[in-house]
Amino acid sequence: MKITIKRFDKRKEPQSIDMNYPIFEGLTLLENFIKIKTTIDPTLSFNGVCRSGVCGSCSITVNGKAKLACSYKPKDGDHIEPLSYHKVQRDLIVDKNKVHNTLETSHAAMHGDVIVENFPKVTIQSDCILCNSCFASCPVMAVNENFIGPFALSRVYKYITISSDSKTSIDAIQQNGVWDCTLCGECTLACPQGIDPKMDIMNLRSKSVQSGYMDPNMQNMNFGLDFTQGF
Repeated sequence: MKITIKRFDKRKEPQSIDMNYPIFEGLTLLENFIKIKTTIDPTLSFNGVCRSGVCGSCSITVNGKAKLACSYKPKDGDHIEPLSYHKVQRDLIVDKNKVHNTLETSHAAMHGDVIVENFPKVTIQSDCILCNSCFASCPVMAVNENFIGPFALSRVYKYITISSDSKTSIDAIQQNGVWDCTLCGECTLACPQGIDPKMDIMNLRSKSVQSGYMDPNMQNMNFGLDFTQGF
Protein backbone atom coordinates (compact mmCIF):
# COMPACT_ATOMS: atom_id res chain seq x y z
CA MET A 1 0.00 0.00 0.00
CA LYS A 2 1.21 3.47 -0.84
CA ILE A 3 0.47 7.13 -0.29
CA THR A 4 1.35 10.00 -2.59
CA ILE A 5 2.90 13.16 -1.16
CA LYS A 6 3.05 16.38 -3.13
CA ARG A 7 6.62 17.59 -2.72
CA PHE A 8 7.49 21.25 -3.13
CA ASP A 9 10.83 22.99 -2.97
CA LYS A 10 10.98 26.54 -4.32
CA ARG A 11 14.74 26.16 -4.79
CA LYS A 12 14.28 23.42 -7.36
CA GLU A 13 12.41 22.82 -10.62
CA PRO A 14 9.79 21.61 -11.15
CA GLN A 15 8.28 23.36 -8.17
CA SER A 16 6.05 20.45 -7.23
CA ILE A 17 6.12 16.73 -7.88
CA ASP A 18 4.07 13.77 -6.61
CA MET A 19 6.15 11.09 -4.92
CA ASN A 20 4.97 7.67 -3.78
CA TYR A 21 5.89 6.20 -0.40
CA PRO A 22 4.93 2.95 1.34
CA ILE A 23 2.44 2.98 4.20
CA PHE A 24 3.65 1.74 7.58
CA GLU A 25 0.46 0.10 8.80
CA GLY A 26 -0.84 0.82 12.28
CA LEU A 27 0.85 4.21 12.42
CA THR A 28 -0.73 7.65 12.11
CA LEU A 29 0.10 9.77 9.09
CA LEU A 30 2.52 11.86 11.15
CA GLU A 31 4.24 8.70 12.40
CA ASN A 32 4.46 7.60 8.76
CA PHE A 33 6.11 10.90 7.87
CA ILE A 34 8.65 10.39 10.63
CA LYS A 35 9.30 6.79 9.54
CA ILE A 36 9.70 7.86 5.90
CA LYS A 37 12.12 10.62 6.88
CA THR A 38 14.26 8.40 9.10
CA THR A 39 14.35 5.29 6.93
CA ILE A 40 13.60 6.23 3.32
CA ASP A 41 13.80 9.93 2.43
CA PRO A 42 15.54 12.34 4.83
CA THR A 43 14.60 15.30 2.60
CA LEU A 44 10.85 15.10 3.37
CA SER A 45 9.78 18.25 5.24
CA PHE A 46 6.72 18.51 7.51
CA ASN A 47 5.59 19.93 10.84
CA GLY A 48 4.56 18.04 13.94
CA VAL A 49 5.22 18.77 17.59
CA CYS A 50 2.84 17.31 20.17
CA ARG A 51 1.72 14.21 18.22
CA SER A 52 -1.53 14.22 20.22
CA GLY A 53 -3.89 16.65 18.48
CA VAL A 54 -3.13 19.59 20.76
CA CYS A 55 -0.70 21.92 18.97
CA GLY A 56 -2.28 21.94 15.49
CA SER A 57 1.10 22.21 13.77
CA CYS A 58 0.73 19.04 11.67
CA SER A 59 -2.38 20.05 9.72
CA ILE A 60 -2.22 19.00 6.07
CA THR A 61 -4.58 18.15 3.20
CA VAL A 62 -5.59 14.55 2.58
CA ASN A 63 -7.62 13.85 -0.56
CA GLY A 64 -8.74 17.47 -0.65
CA LYS A 65 -9.75 17.67 3.04
CA ALA A 66 -7.88 19.31 5.91
CA LYS A 67 -6.71 16.78 8.50
CA LEU A 68 -4.36 16.53 11.47
CA ALA A 69 -1.56 14.18 10.49
CA CYS A 70 -1.12 13.08 14.10
CA SER A 71 -4.64 11.65 14.30
CA TYR A 72 -5.27 10.44 10.75
CA LYS A 73 -4.57 6.81 9.78
CA PRO A 74 -3.49 6.72 6.11
CA LYS A 75 -5.17 4.50 3.54
CA ASP A 76 -3.91 3.08 0.28
CA GLY A 77 -3.99 5.69 -2.46
CA ASP A 78 -4.22 8.74 -0.18
CA HIS A 79 -2.95 11.94 -1.77
CA ILE A 80 -1.21 14.25 0.70
CA GLU A 81 -0.72 17.98 0.07
CA PRO A 82 0.03 21.11 2.11
CA LEU A 83 -2.88 23.19 3.44
CA SER A 84 -4.87 25.05 0.80
CA TYR A 85 -4.69 28.87 0.54
CA HIS A 86 -1.36 28.96 2.37
CA LYS A 87 2.03 29.90 0.97
CA VAL A 88 4.09 26.73 0.78
CA GLN A 89 7.57 27.03 2.23
CA ARG A 90 8.77 23.50 1.57
CA ASP A 91 6.90 20.23 0.99
CA LEU A 92 4.12 20.10 3.62
CA ILE A 93 5.30 23.13 5.59
CA VAL A 94 3.28 26.30 5.02
CA ASP A 95 3.35 29.87 6.27
CA LYS A 96 0.42 30.35 8.67
CA ASN A 97 1.13 34.01 9.37
CA LYS A 98 -1.36 35.29 6.77
CA VAL A 99 -4.22 33.49 8.50
CA HIS A 100 -3.20 34.64 11.95
CA ASN A 101 -2.84 38.19 10.63
CA THR A 102 -6.58 38.20 9.86
CA LEU A 103 -6.97 38.70 13.61
CA GLU A 104 -5.22 42.04 13.19
CA THR A 105 -7.80 43.00 10.58
CA SER A 106 -10.42 42.48 13.25
CA HIS A 107 -8.30 44.28 15.88
CA ALA A 108 -8.42 47.49 13.80
CA ALA A 109 -11.90 48.32 15.01
CA MET A 110 -11.61 46.77 18.45
CA HIS A 111 -10.12 49.64 20.43
CA GLY A 112 -6.59 49.03 19.19
CA ASP A 113 -4.20 48.35 22.04
CA VAL A 114 -6.95 47.31 24.43
CA ILE A 115 -8.02 44.36 22.33
CA VAL A 116 -4.44 43.39 21.54
CA GLU A 117 -3.87 43.08 25.27
CA ASN A 118 -7.12 41.25 26.02
CA PHE A 119 -7.45 39.09 22.93
CA PRO A 120 -5.16 36.25 24.10
CA LYS A 121 -7.52 35.74 27.04
CA VAL A 122 -10.32 35.11 24.58
CA THR A 123 -8.15 32.66 22.65
CA ILE A 124 -7.32 30.72 25.83
CA GLN A 125 -11.04 30.27 26.51
CA SER A 126 -11.46 28.68 23.10
CA ASP A 127 -10.71 25.07 22.24
CA CYS A 128 -9.03 26.24 19.02
CA ILE A 129 -5.56 24.74 18.44
CA LEU A 130 -4.63 27.14 15.60
CA CYS A 131 -4.41 24.36 13.02
CA ASN A 132 -5.96 26.57 10.28
CA SER A 133 -8.09 23.68 9.02
CA CYS A 134 -11.21 25.87 8.91
CA PHE A 135 -9.45 28.48 6.78
CA ALA A 136 -8.00 25.86 4.44
CA SER A 137 -11.46 24.33 3.95
CA CYS A 138 -13.28 27.56 3.11
CA PRO A 139 -14.33 27.76 -0.59
CA VAL A 140 -14.70 31.54 -0.37
CA MET A 141 -10.92 31.84 -0.20
CA ALA A 142 -10.73 30.56 -3.78
CA VAL A 143 -12.66 33.59 -5.09
CA ASN A 144 -11.85 36.27 -2.50
CA GLU A 145 -8.35 36.27 -1.06
CA ASN A 146 -9.30 39.26 1.13
CA PHE A 147 -12.02 37.32 2.95
CA ILE A 148 -11.33 37.45 6.69
CA GLY A 149 -12.25 33.79 6.96
CA PRO A 150 -13.87 31.56 9.61
CA PHE A 151 -10.78 31.61 11.82
CA ALA A 152 -11.05 35.32 12.63
CA LEU A 153 -14.83 35.58 12.43
CA SER A 154 -15.29 32.88 15.04
CA ARG A 155 -12.97 34.77 17.37
CA VAL A 156 -14.78 38.04 16.79
CA TYR A 157 -18.00 36.38 17.91
CA LYS A 158 -16.35 34.96 21.03
CA TYR A 159 -14.96 38.41 21.78
CA ILE A 160 -18.24 40.27 21.50
CA THR A 161 -19.96 37.80 23.81
CA ILE A 162 -17.78 39.10 26.65
CA SER A 163 -17.37 42.69 25.49
CA SER A 164 -19.44 45.60 26.76
CA ASP A 165 -18.88 47.42 23.46
CA SER A 166 -19.44 45.12 20.50
CA LYS A 167 -20.47 47.66 17.85
CA THR A 168 -16.93 48.57 16.81
CA SER A 169 -16.19 44.87 16.45
CA ILE A 170 -19.28 44.41 14.27
CA ASP A 171 -18.25 47.36 12.11
CA ALA A 172 -14.89 45.70 11.37
CA ILE A 173 -16.34 42.57 9.77
CA GLN A 174 -18.85 44.00 7.30
CA GLN A 175 -16.52 44.09 4.30
CA ASN A 176 -14.84 40.84 3.23
CA GLY A 177 -16.33 39.35 6.34
CA VAL A 178 -19.59 38.12 7.76
CA TRP A 179 -21.69 38.52 4.59
CA ASP A 180 -19.16 36.90 2.25
CA CYS A 181 -19.51 33.52 3.97
CA THR A 182 -21.64 31.04 2.00
CA LEU A 183 -22.64 29.13 5.17
CA CYS A 184 -21.54 25.88 3.52
CA GLY A 185 -20.32 24.51 6.85
CA GLU A 186 -17.02 23.15 5.52
CA CYS A 187 -15.16 24.98 8.29
CA THR A 188 -17.27 23.28 10.94
CA LEU A 189 -16.75 19.85 9.38
CA ALA A 190 -12.99 20.41 9.22
CA CYS A 191 -12.47 21.52 12.82
CA PRO A 192 -10.81 18.71 14.83
CA GLN A 193 -11.98 20.33 18.07
CA GLY A 194 -15.69 20.40 17.29
CA ILE A 195 -15.85 24.20 17.10
CA ASP A 196 -18.70 25.51 14.95
CA PRO A 197 -17.52 28.60 13.03
CA LYS A 198 -20.62 28.45 10.81
CA MET A 199 -22.89 28.97 13.82
CA ASP A 200 -20.64 31.76 15.11
CA ILE A 201 -20.91 33.50 11.73
CA MET A 202 -24.69 33.08 11.70
CA ASN A 203 -24.80 34.67 15.15
CA LEU A 204 -22.56 37.47 13.89
CA ARG A 205 -25.04 38.13 11.11
CA SER A 206 -27.83 38.47 13.67
CA LYS A 207 -25.67 40.86 15.69
CA SER A 208 -24.94 42.81 12.51
CA VAL A 209 -28.65 43.21 11.75
CA GLN A 210 -29.24 44.38 15.32
CA SER A 211 -26.54 46.99 14.73
CA GLY A 212 -28.32 48.30 11.64
CA TYR A 213 -26.51 46.35 8.93
CA MET A 214 -28.03 44.06 6.32
CA ASP A 215 -26.80 41.59 3.74
CA PRO A 216 -25.48 43.72 0.83
CA ASN A 217 -26.61 41.01 -1.58
CA MET A 218 -30.20 41.57 -0.46
CA GLN A 219 -29.86 45.27 -1.10
CA ASN A 220 -29.20 44.54 -4.76
CA MET A 221 -32.31 42.40 -5.18
CA ASN A 222 -35.78 43.74 -5.93
CA PHE A 223 -37.46 40.35 -6.56
CA GLY A 224 -39.13 41.75 -9.68
CA LEU A 225 -40.89 44.53 -7.77
CA ASP A 226 -40.71 48.20 -8.70
CA PHE A 227 -40.69 50.07 -5.41
CA THR A 228 -40.68 53.44 -7.23
CA GLN A 229 -44.34 52.95 -8.10
CA GLY A 230 -47.15 53.43 -5.60
CA PHE A 231 -49.54 50.66 -4.66
